[in-house]
Amino acid sequence: MPERTLQSDDRAVSEGIPGGEVVDRLTDAGYAFLSASEAASVFGLDLARLSALRETWSRLPRDTYLRDGGTYRSRRHSCFVENLPAGVLSAIPRRPHWQPTSYNALHGGMERWFEPIEPEVSSAPVWCQLVAALGSLFGQRRPVNQWFIEAHQFRIDTSNGIGRPTPEGAHRDGVDFVAVILVNRRNVRGGETHVFDASGPSGVRFTMQEPWSMLLMDDARVIHETTPIQPDRDQGFRDTLVITYRAEGFQAAPTGA
Repeated sequence: MPERTLQSDDRAVSEGIPGGEVVDRLTDAGYAFLSASEAASVFGLDLARLSALRETWSRLPRDTYLRDGGTYRSRRHSCFVENLPAGVLSAIPRRPHWQPTSYNALHGGMERWFEPIEPEVSSAPVWCQLVAALGSLFGQRRPVNQWFIEAHQFRIDTSNGIGRPTPEGAHRDGVDFVAVILVNRRNVRGGETHVFDASGPSGVRFTMQEPWSMLLMDDARVIHETTPIQPDRDQGFRDTLVITYRAEGFQAAPTGA
């Protein structure tokens, strides 16, 4: 698939994004949590248009790479490049997701090929606005020419009793910035998010409950994890969108590995 540049009306431009307070939080603490209304205000998002995409999470293929033998995770994965400061976003050909074992002891060191995010999502103007606007905000924290972006749609379900959002445990992702966005949560208990200083004991614990609330993290500054979920009544699930931003290219297996 050739590289595809999104049309001009799908662009988000850093100029005018009122994210200074969020950048200050990232600078001071290494993370920032935004309610849905705050995210909509900062990024100029139409939450109704975002919510129109939620049904696509019910069509995610099973993740067949789980080394703990679980069947609780479904996902899609696509990659993009954003050129700054204009915030122009380009979709790139399908590529594997790869992390070194130093960042992901459970699943690191192997190429994982996931089905791409459906065009219904990745070509939606509100999606392009979200991904590019996040990159523009992170560019205020760390000025760069380009972001290499990986976007993951996740569903963690409780069909077999327990679902693990982060089976690798507390971790960093090996990128510059991470956005964890809650899309939906139904009939589950647990799923408490932990964010801790990577070089000290300080941290916070909270449970993301509101669709389109967002946790933004400076990946060099903090480690994070989310505790397992259990069914509350009937079978349940927790849907998230995780988007990572890296300035030094996509992570890839060493040549000859």
